[in-house]
Amino acid sequence: MSERAAWLALPFAVLAFAAGAKAETQPPLQPYQMVRSLQTLQDRIATGDHAALPMQNKLLELIDARLRDAADEDFAEKRNVRAALVYGMSGGNPSTLAQVIKRPLLSDEDRQLGRGVLAYLSGNTEIAQTTLANFEPKTMAPEIGAFLALVKGSVNASANETTALAYLDSARLLGPGTLVEEAALRRSLALEANLGKPDRFFLASEQYVRRFLRSPYASQFADSFVTGVLTLHGSLDYAAIDRITSLMDKDQRKVIYLRLARRAGIDGLTELLAFAAQRAEEAVPDGQLDARSELYSSLSTLTTGDLDAMKDHLRGIDRDQLSQSDIRLLEAAESVVRSVTATPNLSADGEAAIASEKQTTLAATPSPAGDQSAQAIKPAAPAPEAALPAASVAKGSTEQQPEPDTTDTIISDARARLSAIDQMLKEAK
Repeated sequence: MSERAAWLALPFAVLAFAAGAKAETQPPLQPYQMVRSLQTLQDRIATGDHAALPMQNKLLELIDARLRDAADEDFAEKRNVRAALVYGMSGGNPSTLAQVIKRPLLSDEDRQLGRGVLAYLSGNTEIAQTTLANFEPKTMAPEIGAFLALVKGSVNASANETTALAYLDSARLLGPGTLVEEAALRRSLALEANLGKPDRFFLASEQYVRRFLRSPYASQFADSFVTGVLTLHGSLDYAAIDRITSLMDKDQRKVIYLRLARRAGIDGLTELLAFAAQRAEEAVPDGQLDARSELYSSLSTLTTGDLDAMKDHLRGIDRDQLSQSDIRLLEAAESVVRSVTATPNLSADGEAAIASEKQTTLAATPSPAGDQSAQAIKPAAPAPEAALPAASVAKGSTEQQPEPDTTDTIISDARARLSAIDQMLKEAK
């Protein structure tokens, strides 16, 4: 049996041992053997073996018990110490790692490394940065260097994005084809977007899609990709987005473009919204209707299309296919169309009626935030001239002021509604 085949078989051997197979004649596995088995299993998960997820959870339980029951002498073996650290960085129990680093035979270096990992696991990034500052992943043993680079990339992300990105690059180089590389690629997207590096962003996205699209963590990649595209919208090459999504199947493309269209609509990025909505529609099989793609496509033409036709189109969207937040988005769009197409009454009583209706509609529109303490939405303030009666505007002047233009009044009212709706949607993010 080849070495690779032996390691692939090891997870099953570990579980067989736990079930009692040959328990009487077989000595207990060393912690480092069990952790290597865990790493092999996690690498299979990264490349799309979802069936291995339950086995991973069982292995973590077994390793936890093995480390707790280990004798102090077991940690005279350096590989067992490093295995405990890798276990902690692989989703293991922090309290078990805390017990391990108190064992008497650990070196000061390993104890400090363990403290840094524990600080990372508890969310104390500043302490983790300080404690791990003198540890260079590239000089560490191969079984721990990639994990340490991933951790240092994560804890430096808020303080120094350039440094963090360099550590994530190291993690990918030290752990090619592993769950470490999968996580490093995912986490690098936000940094590359924030640093204004579109070429690197799309390169990392392409690498992820080619290697890890079947990972159970691919939905997190989708979120990071969409957020990165929005961050980089000012320097976007739409062809690059198409290049990435062309590596996906039709359903995956539709999910990406629907998410992108919704976020672009919320952020008021009309050009990006139109692009994403069109691509989402193209991903829908012929003869089928998708309520979300119809909604986002309508939003992209809300201020430029035939509003009477738009009103009918919005009314025809199947709400049963929409989430609650998308239903609120649809209701907001319908409110805009109604306000623009309504015939204005510019008499004094009519102006009061319009103002009253505007406040009623906006107050009745539910907040997309989805919590029980939704904030009230204040209507956007009209233009200063519109807030004053004609007599007040003309005060101090004998010249008669021109009558307000009907079209200007409609547009002003629509803009006020759009502004209020934009604010409402931003609060949902």
